[in-house]
Amino acid sequence: MVSYLCEVMGVSRSGFYHYFSEESVRNRFLQDESDEAVQAIILKAYHFRKRKKGARQIKMTLQNHYGITYNVKRIRRIMKKYGIICPIRKANPYRRMAKATKEHRTCANQLQRHFKQGVAGKVLLTDITYLTYRNGKRAYLSTIKDAETNEILAYEVSPSLHVEIALNTLKKLSKHTHLTEDAFIHSDQGFHYTNPQFQTLVKKMGLGQSMSRRGNCWDNAPQESFFGHFKDETNIKDCETFEDVKREIKSYMTYYNHYRGQWNLKKLPPVKYRQQLQQVG
Repeated sequence: MVSYLCEVMGVSRSGFYHYFSEESVRNRFLQDESDEAVQAIILKAYHFRKRKKGARQIKMTLQNHYGITYNVKRIRRIMKKYGIICPIRKANPYRRMAKATKEHRTCANQLQRHFKQGVAGKVLLTDITYLTYRNGKRAYLSTIKDAETNEILAYEVSPSLHVEIALNTLKKLSKHTHLTEDAFIHSDQGFHYTNPQFQTLVKKMGLGQSMSRRGNCWDNAPQESFFGHFKDETNIKDCETFEDVKREIKSYMTYYNHYRGQWNLKKLPPVKYRQQLQQVG
C-alpha cells in the first residue's frame, strides 16, 4: 500500500520514511520554534507606528529602528507561513476630479521625467487625490513632494476641490529654506495648476513651473506612487469626521517623512536621507 501511494504521489519510499523519521520530525519542530520567534519580531515591525507594511518595508523598519537585519526572502517566507498580509494597492475606479476639466497646456514639460537630479529642493512634484471616509463622504489631499528625497514638503486637506487647496499647499512650501534657486514645481494639466492665481503665486515665490503631457500619468509617476502608498497604509475609510481624516493624515505624514524607510533612499526615511545628502553636498 505504501509503495502504491508513493507512486501515486510521485515520491520515493525512502523519502516517505525519512519524512516521518524521528530526526526529521525533530528538525521540523526546531524550525517551527525558530520561525515563531522570527514571526514575533516581524510582527513588531509590521505594526510599527500602527502602519501595515510589506516585506521590504518590514526589512527597513527592522534595520532602522530595531537594529535587526533579515533577508527579504526570509521575511516573505515567514509572512506567507503565518498569513501576515501585505496591503495591496487597488486600482482607482474613478478619474480624479482634479483632472475633470480639459484645460490646455500652458507650461512646457520642463521635467521630462528627470526626477532625480542629485540635489534636494529642486524638483517639486504636486498633485491632488480624493479620499473617501465614513458614509461615502469625501475629502481631498494636495501635496508637494521633493522628487529627490521623496519628502512631502507641504500638504493641504480640504472638503472641496476649490482652487484654494492648491494655493494653500503652495503657501506652506515657503517654510522650507533648502529650495534651490532654480527650483520648479511640476504638475499635471489640471485646472488648479493652469489657474492664473496659482501661476501668479508660483512666480511670486520665485519658482519655475512645468506640466506633464496631457493624460500621461508617467510624467508625474513618483507623486502618483506616493498617493498609492498613502492609501495602502492609512485608515481613512474608518474615519468618522473630517477632523478625524486630518488627524490621520497628519500622523501619516510624520511617519512617512521621519520613520518610513525607502528602498531607493539607502533604506532611510526621506528627512534622514535629505540630511545625509546635504552633509555630502
